[in-house]
Amino acid sequence: MSVIVERFLLYLSFQKKILKHEVILYMMSKEILPVYMDGVNQMLNNFLPNEHVPSVFDIDPEELKEKGVKGVITDLDNTLVAWDVRDATDDIKKWFLKMESHGIQVTIASNNKETRVKLFSEPLKTRFIYSARKPLSKAFKKAQKQMGLTKDEVVVVGDQLLTDVLGGNLAGFHTILVVPIVETDGFFTRINRKVERRILNWMRKKGKITWERRHHS
Repeated sequence: MSVIVERFLLYLSFQKKILKHEVILYMMSKEILPVYMDGVNQMLNNFLPNEHVPSVFDIDPEELKEKGVKGVITDLDNTLVAWDVRDATDDIKKWFLKMESHGIQVTIASNNKETRVKLFSEPLKTRFIYSARKPLSKAFKKAQKQMGLTKDEVVVVGDQLLTDVLGGNLAGFHTILVVPIVETDGFFTRINRKVERRILNWMRKKGKITWERRHHS
């Protein structure tokens, strides 16, 4: 066999491999990739809250009762007060009393330490869970059980997608996202915010949200 023929056969073999590779890529783009993207979309949807309001003061107990809600599981830092504020403000105290007067139970579930959460919660005479390890579902389920309510009777409120919203969604609760009270955060929360911004940008591009994460003057 001549050198020319050998090279020609080698060329055909090479072309055949390229064609096979292109077929595989085509199959991936038409079949495998959409399935993968659906999985990514479903995963990111877990970060999508059912509702978004500027603050907890925009959560009306009358509206909650109309929806059959009897309990609220709320975050503490940057949801009820700024993360570096020790005690409940007068407005927050009134909000708790308002919820209580409408028969709405409130449980504070925070990833913060016992000292912080206990000092804040006890004067309000409200249930609390510290070191909640959100977004793990254990704390949410514990709070629900303590209140003696069904999942449909409880909403989860918080300012973070990666802890409050994700955890509440995965545990099967209705989730309400609020705007953080202050722009600053603790160390670990600052890391979470960077991831949140990417997720929120994806949600906006997909048209899944129309609200803005923070309010600007």
